[in-house]
Amino acid sequence: MNRLTVLYDDQCALCVGCRDWMSRQPAYVTLEFLPSSRAETRGRYGVLPWIGDKLVVVADDGRVWAGSAAFLVCLWALREYREWSYRLSGPALAPLAERFFRVLSAKRRRIAGLFGHSPCAGSACPVGGGPYRGARR
Repeated sequence: MNRLTVLYDDQCALCVGCRDWMSRQPAYVTLEFLPSSRAETRGRYGVLPWIGDKLVVVADDGRVWAGSAAFLVCLWALREYREWSYRLSGPALAPLAERFFRVLSAKRRRIAGLFGHSPCAGSACPVGGGPYRGARR
């Protein structure tokens, strides 16, 4: 495996921030980031049922991961976090990692508000503003 394509929610400020952070990290494999809302993404990967609902990672060899498994694959790809991906996927920590990622995903709009991004309403989190700009919940 030489390339991973990360399909992320480009309408979520936290997701965009994570994409920006990952793109600055040294990686073992080439990382391509595709916003889930783009027609190009739907055209290439429209058969995947999780696009837009979960973090999705697609390898150049055809393997696909979604949700917490995709999160661990993202860590695996990064030079400074590969060891963490192994630890978090082991029998002792895997259930904790899965719960953590599920909570993070479910609360991502609210968490974005803690970091200076606007909390979001509805099914999408507008990057860079919206009616809740600056509001704290």
